[in-house]
Amino acid sequence: QVQLVESGGGLVQAGGSLRLSCAASGRTNSIYAMGWFRQAPGKEREFVTHISRSGGSTYYADSVKGRFTISRSNVKNTVYLQMNSLKPEDTAVYYCAADRSNWYGALSQNEVDYWGQGTQVTVSS
Repeated sequence: QVQLVESGGGLVQAGGSLRLSCAASGRTNSIYAMGWFRQAPGKEREFVTHISRSGGSTYYADSVKGRFTISRSNVKNTVYLQMNSLKPEDTAVYYCAADRSNWYGALSQNEVDYWGQGTQVTVSS
């Protein structure tokens, strides 16, 4: 099994930045792709971004492209999400996700093997 623990959420003003981290433990050698989803109140969980095992391939939802950057450290078994130019519509619980295979393109939550518990991001206007 794999455990994912997110950190770094909080309250920020519009235009500000936050950096989320997600540390993996357990059978980390089974992890290939890692990524982030988010869920706003009253809405379905939506895909944000993912990164391949090597870190050489990334994919972003159009809503965050150019503002968010995903990266990972396989030494630390950690994936990061740098969020810049935040908007009120980015307010959501952000969930770390991991899988035993690589991902391609946009994802549905049904394609995820492992989930973190989520961290709240609130962007005030």
